[in-house]
Amino acid sequence: MELRILPGNIANMIAAGEVVQRPASVVKELVENAVDAGAEQISVMIKDSGRTLVQVIDNGKGMNPDDAVLCFERHATSKIATAEDLEDITTFGFRGEALASIAAVAEVTLKTRTEDEEVGCQVEYAASVHNSTTEIATPKGTNIAVRNLFYNVPARRKFLKSDNVEFKHIVEEFTKVALTRPETGFTLSHNGKDIYVLKPAKSLKFRIMDLLGASVTGDVVDVSADTSVVRLRGFVGKPDTAKKTLGNQFFFVNGRYFRSPYLHKAVMKAYEGMVADGVTPSYFIYLEVDPHSVDVNISPTKSEVKFEDDSFIFQVVYASVKETLGKNSFAGGIDFSNPEANDMPVLGSHFSEYQPESIPQVAVDSGYNPFDPVTEPMVRPGSRTIETAGVYGVGKVASTSSATGCGGSETGGYGSAAGWKGSGNGSFGQYVDRREDYGKLFEENTLPVTQTIILGGKYIVAPARDGLMIVNVRRARERILYDRALAALTKNEHVTQASMFPVKVEVGAANKAVFDDKAELLARLGFDISPFGTDTIVVNGVPEGYSCEAGKIQTMVSDLLLILSDDSSSLPGVMESAMAEKIALLGASGCDPLASPAEARNLLDTLLSSSNPELTGNGKRIMAIMTTAQVEKLF
Repeated sequence: MELRILPGNIANMIAAGEVVQRPASVVKELVENAVDAGAEQISVMIKDSGRTLVQVIDNGKGMNPDDAVLCFERHATSKIATAEDLEDITTFGFRGEALASIAAVAEVTLKTRTEDEEVGCQVEYAASVHNSTTEIATPKGTNIAVRNLFYNVPARRKFLKSDNVEFKHIVEEFTKVALTRPETGFTLSHNGKDIYVLKPAKSLKFRIMDLLGASVTGDVVDVSADTSVVRLRGFVGKPDTAKKTLGNQFFFVNGRYFRSPYLHKAVMKAYEGMVADGVTPSYFIYLEVDPHSVDVNISPTKSEVKFEDDSFIFQVVYASVKETLGKNSFAGGIDFSNPEANDMPVLGSHFSEYQPESIPQVAVDSGYNPFDPVTEPMVRPGSRTIETAGVYGVGKVASTSSATGCGGSETGGYGSAAGWKGSGNGSFGQYVDRREDYGKLFEENTLPVTQTIILGGKYIVAPARDGLMIVNVRRARERILYDRALAALTKNEHVTQASMFPVKVEVGAANKAVFDDKAELLARLGFDISPFGTDTIVVNGVPEGYSCEAGKIQTMVSDLLLILSDDSSSLPGVMESAMAEKIALLGASGCDPLASPAEARNLLDTLLSSSNPELTGNGKRIMAIMTTAQVEKLF
């Protein structure tokens, strides 16, 4: 095969595949260039989520006419001149690839003027072709407009996501840069509507509040550390505010945002034992190191860095976050460093005044056999008896009665499980997963349920024909909610339970775009969610069976965002089933433990009427049978 040198436009289009992945990539590159130019005010204007227009205006240094043309050439940069300069990079850009790549897949108009020039110039590029350069009157700084992104690469344009999803990514990139320069003013508008108007902030915390809301800054505490290698400052979230939703986790080094799963582990290690599995606290961690000790040139998108001694950085991040969490004890403790704060009484001669007159006596009948119906507990005259409270889950058996609940009829009875085989060792036995065995638990000649036991609010124990049936409450709810969600998606059958007090949740502009994009889907599932401002939603109602408590709705929104942010797609039937599974898990996780036998009976009745009472939507077992023979082997 004959070798050839690629034409410049083809090379630029290849580079654009790495640098310009979506409209958000254009925003990132142009805003970073504006910051490098020393701008004090940067305005970003978007149309159609960047498909039609991405425009960035700044009041930075600007460029002379020669540089304005040269900046569109590959590897044209003012940031580095020698190989040694690569070891001392303090700016966002340095490769000189961004503008060339953007101009290869879009129509670009650049207006710019330096402070010492009376007139500026306008340069136009399209598909890597220089169309014109003219003199114009323009303010000091740079005004660059990128139109019709990927107009000459239809395949790339076709694979862009919906407008709301693409705009969410734009907001994320805008946020990352705005968090690095609190002293700089930023504005972001979409289709003529202002999304952010950020004035220069007094401090980093004010910038975080302006971008992400006061609720975020109220849930974080300061963290700092100074060593000979790295200086660390920033904020970390309180353990009780950790969420399943990712999005407020930021690392910066020398004013540059970067991703680091390695340092993320350091943060999570510091939170061990303080947060539940699957949740992530917020953090904003800024690192300052010698530019020679960090390599920022390891990723085309410049989103990753390599530290000279990353293990030391790991230890500093871990130790500083751990120390901060210790100093700001969220579980109350004694401050031994302040003697005056510890008013601890000293026991002296007056202690006898606080002693009880007599010590209670408890009589125990060692001969009492609870399994002997003849024997009764002995109670000695004059002694105190301790009555055990009727707590479900400690062995109290209660008769069930009908009650209104999540639906279902007063059908009764659960039979033996033909799909279960005794293991012979006193265990529950082994489940035989065969399709032909489906429904064996509910065959004819079932035994009517008159009594239930609730174990810890998590399990229901009910009599079966040949033993005891044990039902996992959470999975039973999951099955019920799965059927409802699937019916809502396929048959448009849903029931919305209105919240007595609508709950306002601040989600941020980027996440609000996701809810806007999925508004129709949410309505089909039974959610009543309306927008409020640019970064807030109001939950007016939730599907039947979901909790309406304000605190749980806050958590539900975070979990729901994870589901909605999944860009994966599949065949319609598979996609609906997968969505129903996720929504069912979401609803079941927010339910309260069972508190009464009436609730247990209602749940069992509703489960019985479901499409598959034995398995959840994702195939997990809901119930088990412990036979009489297995019970006897325990004794």
